[in-house]
Amino acid sequence: MLHKPFALAALLAASCGAQAASDADLAAIRSQIDEMKKTYEQRIAALEQKLSQAEAAGKSKESASASGTASPSDSPASSASTRTTLTSSAAAFNPEVSLILQGQYAQMKNVPDRTITGFWPTGGHDHDGGKGISTRGFSLNHTELIFSGGIDPYWRGQAILAVQDESVEVEEAWFQSLAIGHGVGLKGGRYRSGIGYLNEQHPHQWDFANAPLMYNALFGQEASFREDGLQLKWLAPTSVFVEFGAEVGRGANFPGTDSNKNGAGAWAAYMHVGDDLGVANSWRAGLSYLKTSSDDREAEFVDVNGLQAQGLFNGDTSTWLADFVWKWAPNGNPKYQNFKFQSEYFVRKDKGDLTCMDENSIGNACDPLAAGDTVSGDYNTNQRGWYAQGVYQFTPNWRAGLRYDQLDSGRQNLGANAANLVVENFKPKRATAMVDYSWSEFSRLRLQYAQDKSMSGITDNQWIVQYIMSLGAHGAHKF
Repeated sequence: MLHKPFALAALLAASCGAQAASDADLAAIRSQIDEMKKTYEQRIAALEQKLSQAEAAGKSKESASASGTASPSDSPASSASTRTTLTSSAAAFNPEVSLILQGQYAQMKNVPDRTITGFWPTGGHDHDGGKGISTRGFSLNHTELIFSGGIDPYWRGQAILAVQDESVEVEEAWFQSLAIGHGVGLKGGRYRSGIGYLNEQHPHQWDFANAPLMYNALFGQEASFREDGLQLKWLAPTSVFVEFGAEVGRGANFPGTDSNKNGAGAWAAYMHVGDDLGVANSWRAGLSYLKTSSDDREAEFVDVNGLQAQGLFNGDTSTWLADFVWKWAPNGNPKYQNFKFQSEYFVRKDKGDLTCMDENSIGNACDPLAAGDTVSGDYNTNQRGWYAQGVYQFTPNWRAGLRYDQLDSGRQNLGANAANLVVENFKPKRATAMVDYSWSEFSRLRLQYAQDKSMSGITDNQWIVQYIMSLGAHGAHKF
């Protein structure tokens, strides 16, 4: 994080036109100003309260002098009470509140229970309560209610509630340090992991109406890895952007499971580097590692006879992610024209034990006699995938973008269950084009077309019309 004097100097230089700042610098400066603003507002509130207390004390003393009695405010107890009042005022609950409205119309094939062929069928909620994944027509994608604010000069907090049709979920709820110093940052609670590039972004920040296929393959329909735990980051004091991060947490979300045990179920480590190339160009690259543990992670398979079979996985999942982002804006000013290219690549390995069963007693290959038997054996996979996309803003209001996704189901060793279950060697693909119009940074309408070949034997031509509306406070997006 930039030091306050440097941030203020950068702002002054930008206002004088001495040198155009890059997107990364501007985002960092805006973030610093926001934090300074919150701190100063708290201090001003405390000073105003103190002034009010002083004025009241003065009037009390004048009244006491006239009557020849001592003022209660002169006592030590009264002074202590004043200090308590000031402290309470400084920590008063006065958060920034915002509301994200997101909905769409989708035209696609009627394919119930959509999965990605060759990849472990993943459960969990998606960001539209199932709509937009397998439901056609009009739907309310995702509504977010966001509360954020400074706790005191040393900490800030944020809570994000995801509102679905009949439920409210705590999507994020965390506290973050402001004043540790030396480039060190601490976050705790429920948060989106810092692995990769897209993972920390919410759906309304995406450049397309849905996430890349690799994020669905890695983390399920939710398309992000959230963690209940602790995050530690360090920003190196170098001329280029260098960031290291480490996380430890519960690991309850796919590809992990909630094992309800002491200790940690997942940990992550990552590094990001970036810099400016002249005035018009900037870049960022990163490498991340995530390890999760699973106890009875559930999935459904098809047996050699075409019947449904249930699987339970016990073991570890290791995931490597590499990301790269490049941004261009003429003279460093992205307001009227800019281009962004981003790409990510992953390698995932599962290693453990797979138990196959016949949960519905239909006599599948794992339990042909429907006698309650199971088949257990080794389970090892090595899968990979990537996406690349480019988005060009050619006027202040209009953008257009292209994205290509491809996965490789790779090697899957089923051990003793190789004779019972069918595993397809398949390479899911999807090509997507979009154009959107933004009246402002708070309102956007998007048209998107995709040719989806992520399911074996199915080519799905998908059309989506999406709206995104933001009400209230709207923080700056990260690089």
